[in-house]
Amino acid sequence: MSDDDLKIARQARNIGVVMAMTMIIWMAIQLIGASLGLPGQLVYVADAAALIAFVWALVATFRIWQKRRNQR
Repeated sequence: MSDDDLKIARQARNIGVVMAMTMIIWMAIQLIGASLGLPGQLVYVADAAALIAFVWALVATFRIWQKRRNQR
């Protein structure tokens, strides 16, 4: 494997970790918010943060795909 391949693999792994942690944290906030009766506005903030993280992951994955396509 070349250095570029290792760098791409590291970026892909980081994207996967961000996606997994985002989902876990988002689900925890939903559960805690419901059990504590937190206001809906706070839950909307958590939803927006999760959405931003997923959009970032989508863009980063697209950039990796483009980079791999241009290498061939």
